[in-house]
Amino acid sequence: MSKLSIIAELWAFLRERKKWWLAPIVIFLFLLGALIIFSEGSAVAPFVYTLF
Repeated sequence: MSKLSIIAELWAFLRERKKWWLAPIVIFLFLLGALIIFSEGSAVAPFVYTLF
């Protein structure tokens, strides 16, 4: 199962079940995960880890 199919399935679930209040939570978690992944080996890493 590819990552794009998981995102498409999640979008279909949100649209069908009218769970629009979940969309900001999912977007925030995705952005937070991307921030951690992309800053892993950079000079920004010490600043990201102080948030936690």
